[in-house]
Amino acid sequence: MKTDIRHPGSFAVARCYLNPGESIRVESGAMCMTSDGVQLHAKVEGGLLRGLARSALGGESLFTTRYTAPREGGWVDVAAHLPGDVQVAAVRPDRALLLTAGSWLASSEGVEIVTKWGGMSNLIGGEGGFLIRAEGDGDVVLGCYGALDVIDLAPGEKIVVDTGHLVAYDETVRNNLRRAVEGKTIQSLKSGEGLVFDFVGPGRVLTQTRNPGALISWLTGELPFKRN
Repeated sequence: MKTDIRHPGSFAVARCYLNPGESIRVESGAMCMTSDGVQLHAKVEGGLLRGLARSALGGESLFTTRYTAPREGGWVDVAAHLPGDVQVAAVRPDRALLLTAGSWLASSEGVEIVTKWGGMSNLIGGEGGFLIRAEGDGDVVLGCYGALDVIDLAPGEKIVVDTGHLVAYDETVRNNLRRAVEGKTIQSLKSGEGLVFDFVGPGRVLTQTRNPGALISWLTGELPFKRN
């Protein structure tokens, strides 16, 4: 699968070019358009239990859609729900990628999308305790809110990321959740940050420059309704 990022920036779209007979898995609702002749088939990938786990625990749709190119080849356009960047990330047998809810848009053949327990730190950090694990050999198309940054950490190198700005990270990267001001809950709340992740390399950490949770909070305060 070859991917071309069109309209890069706030309204990016990934055009995924498929060879004759090649397929791509796409998150439900992420497809914008396809070339003529591309066939689609929606199913619960990996069986009902795995699909339910991905939906209820990992924050993705129960169904994924497989698009298959005709004998002359074709393409599929995918985009994120919120305005922001789209990025293609490589997944290898020794380099699985852990994704936060809503960031997976599509993946090539050879990549499996499964639900993984991320530990109590993710539960407390607002990710529901579970992450989406992209494993295998191929490419994953990721969407985010705002611009997407890729930080390649050297062994032992550390960064601190606000929980709402995390998109994905390599499984080789160690992480720890803590208050933004260590040991001081009130100071953390005053700072407006609350909880942050410490990441330690080696590996990639992908972040977004905007926080979807902050957008929801702002809309809830401005619009004439109450959030349940």
